[in-house]
Amino acid sequence: MAPQAFAEQNTAVITGGASGIGFALANKCAKYGMNILLVDNNQENLSLAQKHLAEKISKDKQVLKAVAIDVSNLDDWEKKILSVNLFGVINGINTLLPYVTKDTTPSSIIITGSKQGITNPPGNPAYNASKSAVKTLAEHLSFDLAKSHPSISTHLLVPGWTHTGMTGGNSFQETGKPKGAWTPEQVVDYLEGKMEEGKFYAICPDGDVTEEMDKKRMLWNARDLVEERQPLSRWREGYKEEFEEFMKKDL
Repeated sequence: MAPQAFAEQNTAVITGGASGIGFALANKCAKYGMNILLVDNNQENLSLAQKHLAEKISKDKQVLKAVAIDVSNLDDWEKKILSVNLFGVINGINTLLPYVTKDTTPSSIIITGSKQGITNPPGNPAYNASKSAVKTLAEHLSFDLAKSHPSISTHLLVPGWTHTGMTGGNSFQETGKPKGAWTPEQVVDYLEGKMEEGKFYAICPDGDVTEEMDKKRMLWNARDLVEERQPLSRWREGYKEEFEEFMKKDL
């Protein structure tokens, strides 16, 4: 059973907290009366987020801090994807884990992954590899902490199509959200529900893709290995009809 992460006077450290899903999570934490430390590499967004959240918290009971940090720590453009998506997560965990593990208070670690790190669609192998590595890292962290620090729960958040700053959205003004996309707030609400159920994986649907569709796509990918098919068969012309029929069947 996961600890009650969203509770008054708990402390949330949110990397990437100045926009998108991170900012939506900060808003939820503020509503619960939590202390919040926002970490982001965009100073302008960070200042706006801090100003917005300051209007929502009780200054007598809650602490709000904002720190501008670039956790990637690499400059080469060729390394940027792995730097941000993987080493940013590793650096964040290495920085915060000693503080979390020395405290006996029940706590939760939420790591954001991607469906591309699971289904591995063609077109952006570096991004897919980085997110696949994040998934592996989160799974091992969950396994190790369950033995050494059972009061700490780990969760992998995998958003679906979400209208955020990375996809043309704006955390402070809702404009032009595509019909099929979820808002960051919907993603955070879904995450909270999965955490309350004690789930590690929070693989979000959206307005176009259902939970069942996600499960079928993941199962198809796993069968590439088990059945020794060509990799990425879902996108190969020779498997097109078979995949379409598979998606029509019940799990």
